[in-house]
Amino acid sequence: MKIALVCPYDFAYPGGVVNHVNSLYKELKMLGHDVRIIAPASKSLVEYGTDFIQVGKPRPLATSGTVVRISLSVNLKNRIKKVLAEEKFDVIHLHEPFMIMLCSAMLRFSKTCNVATFHASQGKPGYNLGWPFTRIFLRRRRRNLHGHMAVSNAALRFASKYIPGEYTIVPNGIDLDLYHTEVQPFSEYIDDKLNILFVGRMESRKGLGYLIDAYAQIKPLCPQTRLLIVGPGTPRQISHYRNMVKKHGLSDVVFVGGVSCHDLPRYYKTAHIYCSPATGQESFGIVLLEAMALGVPIVASRIEGYQCVLTDNKEGLFVPPKNADELAKTLIKLITHPDMRSELSAEGLKTVQQYSWKMVAKKVEEYYHLVLSKNHHGPEGK
Repeated sequence: MKIALVCPYDFAYPGGVVNHVNSLYKELKMLGHDVRIIAPASKSLVEYGTDFIQVGKPRPLATSGTVVRISLSVNLKNRIKKVLAEEKFDVIHLHEPFMIMLCSAMLRFSKTCNVATFHASQGKPGYNLGWPFTRIFLRRRRRNLHGHMAVSNAALRFASKYIPGEYTIVPNGIDLDLYHTEVQPFSEYIDDKLNILFVGRMESRKGLGYLIDAYAQIKPLCPQTRLLIVGPGTPRQISHYRNMVKKHGLSDVVFVGGVSCHDLPRYYKTAHIYCSPATGQESFGIVLLEAMALGVPIVASRIEGYQCVLTDNKEGLFVPPKNADELAKTLIKLITHPDMRSELSAEGLKTVQQYSWKMVAKKVEEYYHLVLSKNHHGPEGK
C-alpha cells in the first residue's frame, strides 16, 4: 500500500503530532508499506531521503495558549497537485485535517481515500479563521473524508462537534525500544536526593508554575528532594520560572532545557516521581506513558486527556488542576511512601504495554483496509 502521512506542523521541530507521525511512519515501513511524509520543514531532513516531501515553509502562529509552526502560504495548490499526480497514493492520512494551510489544501485536492486523525481536544476549528468562513470551509472539506480516527475520547468529542461521522479511537503510541527500563540514568543526579521530574514546554497550560509553588511547600518538609525541569522555553518563559524559584528561595531546582529524544528516557530513568500538573488542553497523556515505560510513579492533574491513560491509585495519583496545595500534599505522600511508589511503578509497566507503537500501527493499518473496503466507490457524500 502506498501511504501519505500529512502533517501540518514543522517536521524539523519536535512536538506531539510530529512525533506521532514519525513513529507511525517507521512502523508502517516495517509492515512493508511504501510511505511518504508530507509536511512543511524549517530545515533539510536528509535522513528520510525521498520519503520526505516538503510542502511549504513553516511560520510561528500563536493559538489556544501555544505556538504552532505551520505553513501559512496560500500558494500550495500547484505543489500539492504535482505531488499527488506523481505519487498516486492509495491512502492519504491527514493529521489535524483542517489545520491551515497544508492539510486543508491537501484534503481539497486529493481524489483518493482520505483518512484523518484528530489530535486536539480544545481550540477553534479552522484555527484563527473567521467563524462564518470556517463553517462553510468545514462543511465543504469534511465531505472528502472517508475515515475518522481520534487519539482519545477527549479528541473525539471535540472533533465530532464540528465534523460529524463515525469515529474510531486509535491512541498515541510509545516506542518501547527507546523507552525501556534498561536505559541508564544521569549519574550526576544519582545521590541521596529524591528526584521529581517535570517534562514539557514552559507554556502556562503545562502547569509548571503550580509545581514550583508546590515544591516551595515540599522542600522545607522533605529537604532531600530535587526538582528537574526538562523542556524548552522562550527566554521570557525561562526568566519567569527562574524568578519564581528565586522568589521562593529554593535550592535543588535544575533547569535542563530541551533534550534529545535519546536523552529524554534517561531523565525519566533518573526520576523517582514524575509530575505533570497540566491545566487542560491535553487530549492524550503521552508523557504519562513515557514515565510508565520507565517505571516512574506519576502525580498528574485530573484532566480528561490524562484520565484516558492513567487510573487513579493504579499507575499514579490524580490531583485537582491549578491547585498547588493539593499537589504538594500528594507529592509528599509519594515521597514519604516508597512502597506506594513501587506499587504504582509496577502497574505502570503493565499498562504501557498496550500502547506500543507496533500495536498502534497495526490498528491503523487495519483501519486503512476497513475504510478502503467501505469506500472503494469514492468519498462519502459524493
